[in-house]
Amino acid sequence: MSMKDTENRPEAEKSGEGEKKERNFIEIEIDKDLAAGKYTHVQTRFPPEPNGYLHIGHAKSILLNYGIAKEYGGKFNLRFDDTNPTKEKAEFVEAIKRDVEWLGADFEGRCFFASNYFDEMYACALKLIRKGRAFVCDLSAEEIREYRGDFNHPGKESPYRNRSVEENLRLFEEMKEGRYPDGAKVLRAKIDMSSPNINMRDPVIYRIAHESHQNTGDKWCIYPMYDFAHPIEDAIEHVTHSLCTLEFEDHRPLYDWVVTECEFEEPPRQIEFAKLYLTNVVTGKRYIKKLVEDGIVDGWDDPRLVSIAALRRRGYTPDSIRKFVELCGISKANSSVDYSMLEYCIREDLKLKCARMMAVLHPLKLIIDNYPEGKVEMLSMPNNIENPELGSREIPFSRELYIEEEDFMEVPPKKYFRLFPGNEVRLMGAYFVKCVGFEKDADGKITAVHCTYDPETKSGSGFTGRKVKGTIHWVSAAQSIPAECRLYENIVDEEKGKLDANGNLNLNPHSLTVLKDCRLEPNLAGAKAYDSFQFVRDGYFCADCKDSSPEHLVFNRVVGLKSSFKLPTA
Repeated sequence: MSMKDTENRPEAEKSGEGEKKERNFIEIEIDKDLAAGKYTHVQTRFPPEPNGYLHIGHAKSILLNYGIAKEYGGKFNLRFDDTNPTKEKAEFVEAIKRDVEWLGADFEGRCFFASNYFDEMYACALKLIRKGRAFVCDLSAEEIREYRGDFNHPGKESPYRNRSVEENLRLFEEMKEGRYPDGAKVLRAKIDMSSPNINMRDPVIYRIAHESHQNTGDKWCIYPMYDFAHPIEDAIEHVTHSLCTLEFEDHRPLYDWVVTECEFEEPPRQIEFAKLYLTNVVTGKRYIKKLVEDGIVDGWDDPRLVSIAALRRRGYTPDSIRKFVELCGISKANSSVDYSMLEYCIREDLKLKCARMMAVLHPLKLIIDNYPEGKVEMLSMPNNIENPELGSREIPFSRELYIEEEDFMEVPPKKYFRLFPGNEVRLMGAYFVKCVGFEKDADGKITAVHCTYDPETKSGSGFTGRKVKGTIHWVSAAQSIPAECRLYENIVDEEKGKLDANGNLNLNPHSLTVLKDCRLEPNLAGAKAYDSFQFVRDGYFCADCKDSSPEHLVFNRVVGLKSSFKLPTA
């Protein structure tokens, strides 16, 4: 086998090392194309429309297209399908670039815009007119839909279908010159009004839109339709395999028709795969736009959403999303994935990377009556007992501490092993303390717990005199730092379902809980945006990239510590 025969094969197969990777159906088709000599290279692209932020489903497409190109030693392009100026913004362009780069999909500076090819697309439209394969139509949008027919009835030809080539060229040029208002005329491909595939029934390929474009300004007032522009973009960029989701399967004949009739050499091949669906999440741009406009969320990156920007802000990592996409796999069958699998992936990613810190979200004062007043003792604690490489840190211990409200009960139920009158527990990494009393305010709310400590029981001292059943975490009251912590639930009310009878979102009123009076160990004072930690017993938390500052720390809970999700076994 020559080097040429092996240069486009996956690394695992070239080397023969390890287990042979199971091929998905896309890789199998690419292997066939390369073996048959249809293509001499592999080139893919991710082609988002800049009309909103990307979400978790887009991550699958990004990583698939990038991964295929990398596997075959090919190229991966980022290309914006910006053919609809009415909905596109430069803000969305920049947000998409950030997301793709953050996921690690390196497009090596090959960032293109469909709008950069408008001249070539216009030339292709002229070519189709001259070949008698396109015509200017005066029917309204409603009339075009009526003439198209449906799955049970063939379409009816437009009365303008047989205009001469010369008339079509003149009218199309006048459309370009801005002589007609929006909707007055369109350019349609001339294919087959009796086709069983409705997409082939003389589809519109250009429409008039007197709108300023985010990239080309006011140069154009006619814009190509997506189904016409997309295959031309792929062909211009020498994309070999146009990987897209299943809803474009019925559009594939039109894709092939365009590249064939426009006479491109080595036309790209479209292959469809199943979308990534998550249960009970909001991904629709119109829903998110309304949530933003109504002030229910604080932007497209609100951590309750599953846009890539929102997941990043909440504390998800590129590795966790890559793992999630890998577990979902590539198939031709649509299916839904439970959100708990995404949570599993971030837990697995963070559990060995994060320091385990002490934070008290609902502070209750604990006073150790027999500990010397004014004394501050520094205690050494490991940062992560499962990963010794993360080292250790020192934490101040003093007479007055904060513990969680739920770690004390005046009248406890059975099998409650934390603090209650007369019970003894270990303060994590410190000493045994025994509850000897408590204080209440005028409303009967417990405001302080009094304990005594046993100096012989210091952690690491080797004390074996007796055992306790409960261990609770704490922070020193005087040295602790204040913080705001935000706890999230699904923005959708899962019991009611995603949508009500009128198609509106069933919103969960408890999707965000803001705790403003949390107290953290002082080692967290320097936390920067996106820094993640495990807060003992409470979950993984990430410093908010928008609102957190050294003067006012804000942490988002990424995910709790426990889950019912189990990774399927082979």
